[in-house]
Amino acid sequence: MDRPARPAREPYFNVPGVIVATLAVLLAIHLLRAFVLSPMLDLQFIRLFGFIPARYEPSLLPGGAYPGGPYADVWTFITYSLIHGDFVHLGANTIWLLPFGTAIARRFGPLRYLAFFAVTAVCAAAVHLATHGGEEIPMVGASGAISGMMAASMRFVFQPGAPLGLFRTEHDRSYRAPALPLGAIFRDLRVVVFVGVWFGLNMLIGLGSISIAGEQSVAWQAHIGGFLAGLLLFAVFDPVPRQARDRGQADTEPTLH
Repeated sequence: MDRPARPAREPYFNVPGVIVATLAVLLAIHLLRAFVLSPMLDLQFIRLFGFIPARYEPSLLPGGAYPGGPYADVWTFITYSLIHGDFVHLGANTIWLLPFGTAIARRFGPLRYLAFFAVTAVCAAAVHLATHGGEEIPMVGASGAISGMMAASMRFVFQPGAPLGLFRTEHDRSYRAPALPLGAIFRDLRVVVFVGVWFGLNMLIGLGSISIAGEQSVAWQAHIGGFLAGLLLFAVFDPVPRQARDRGQADTEPTLH
């Protein structure tokens, strides 16, 4: 006799594979630094892959150029975001990456997610460079890119049918709900509250620093740079058809949430 098929069980942790891979890379890099590299090699690792504003001021370079030369001048705009000061720093970024990175990965797909991570990390580093020119203290951490994902998520997660919206569904389609146009986001009270809380927490926590070998490494300006980049560049990466976004604009303009 044929037996009725059992309904598939929902996974306990429904996290996209690209997010799991991101966290695995971040953890592997930190384990390498913590348990494999000697203090001297770890310092060289930070000088090679951390973001150091003084690298771009030749007249201020101590004892010549930093390792990696002109190639590192380029890759450190991204590689710094894969390094963390300690396990607390890594754990905090993991907590934020899981919900917001998942939302972006499900909407954008793996390749767009990775490109968005890289671009927001670059923008965060650029703002840090503009506000810390000539500084020899390395900056590390994924907070700038994660801040960009937080901002981008605000464009769609509160919409009707979206993960945090009214009448939401549990299907992956909920992550592809029409996004709020840029000009309408601050007419949504929930977005305004989120942005206000984010900036408040950033001032309280982001003004502190994560240290590497006793040196300051993370600046709150980078968080703001990543956040603004995610907010402004969302539409460039969003794969949802423009017609859907236009319908979302027509639906949201008359009302306040």
